[in-house]
Amino acid sequence: MKKRFWLGLVSLVAATGIGVFVTASDHDDGESDNKARALNLTDLYVFREKDQNPSVTDDSLIFIMNTNPRSLARQQYAFSTNARYEFKVTRVRNKDEMATGKTDAVLRFEFAAPNAKGQQAMTVTGIRDGAQRTVRTNTQGQPILTTPLGATPQLSQVPVDTAGGGITVYAGLREDPFFFDVEQFFRVRAGLAGLGPSVGFRNPGVDFTAGYNVNTIAVRVPMGWLMSTSGATTFDVWETISIRNPTKPSEWMQTDRLARPAVNEGLVLTNDYLNTLNAVGPDFEAAVLNGDKAAGDAAAPIINEVSTVLKLLGNDPARVSALLGAFLPDVMRIDTTGASGYANALNAKGSPIRGRLIKDDVIDITLQVLSNGAVKGDNVSYDGPNAGGTKHKPLLEAFPFLAEPN
Repeated sequence: MKKRFWLGLVSLVAATGIGVFVTASDHDDGESDNKARALNLTDLYVFREKDQNPSVTDDSLIFIMNTNPRSLARQQYAFSTNARYEFKVTRVRNKDEMATGKTDAVLRFEFAAPNAKGQQAMTVTGIRDGAQRTVRTNTQGQPILTTPLGATPQLSQVPVDTAGGGITVYAGLREDPFFFDVEQFFRVRAGLAGLGPSVGFRNPGVDFTAGYNVNTIAVRVPMGWLMSTSGATTFDVWETISIRNPTKPSEWMQTDRLARPAVNEGLVLTNDYLNTLNAVGPDFEAAVLNGDKAAGDAAAPIINEVSTVLKLLGNDPARVSALLGAFLPDVMRIDTTGASGYANALNAKGSPIRGRLIKDDVIDITLQVLSNGAVKGDNVSYDGPNAGGTKHKPLLEAFPFLAEPN
């Protein structure tokens, strides 16, 4: 499953027959016959809009879901017509409260087949406190459409409740904003696990996502809609993809889940375990932490594997326990009373609570945490120049923020 500690990547090892491999930020994990690339989550970004665009008012959050890793330049890609892409949200009483995985609000996106222009019509559903509204047209009564390759971003104002609550939606190709030197990590990782010579990262590093695109769903969500009458200022966010059950088309099967960078795909090595985690929600992890026996028995092999990886990375048993307590259940928490930024602030358990901005270097943070400070970073940045002079395109100044596709 996706993103489980505050890593942005990394899965190390095994000197005990488990094997050695790495996945980066969720660019492919938990592969199965049901999981095409259009059903593969890569990253989640959650931030206060004013922290990316200081000229706007202080009343909206931005959710960004990226899918379809390694999309080639100058090629049109589509969202699956057999899937539900969803942002899920829990209202949190305070920043130190343990995540529950309760879904107080859901934003759901479904797509029709592309038309002759490469656009897909969207169906958007807003669910809040059990009340649901599904719409296929924007506030002007026009179809909600994706943006085809090469076109100016098409933004849709979408009413998601009967009281007039509305969100702004963009869906289409964008440049993949993730950055990381994957190749050198293999070498560094082997050294940390005692499976090869001790080496550091190249300077500058090679950015493996340079030149690639992703399919993006970006949403501007009024905080008032999220909090409703609760007054909440802190929210837990995660994203999922579900497909119709092939044997029971009226039912939906969750095939992917993602929140913090590399929590699950970074520390879980066995593909079957990843598939198990992708099929459940953070409420499963909450049940484990709360002592539910059935959940604990099911999770035991996964927890054991994660613990082994963390120990091989140089963490003693006490630190392993602290990391598990800090980053499970796997959600992206955002305390909206302070500036957004990955690990900009931590709660009492050491868990990041300020969401994730687009340029946040989650890999450097991850490497430092997983290696207990032994590795400082991979010498790759969004703005570069990275090895070969590569860098990412400038972000847009306004929503949907991500750079134009390659």
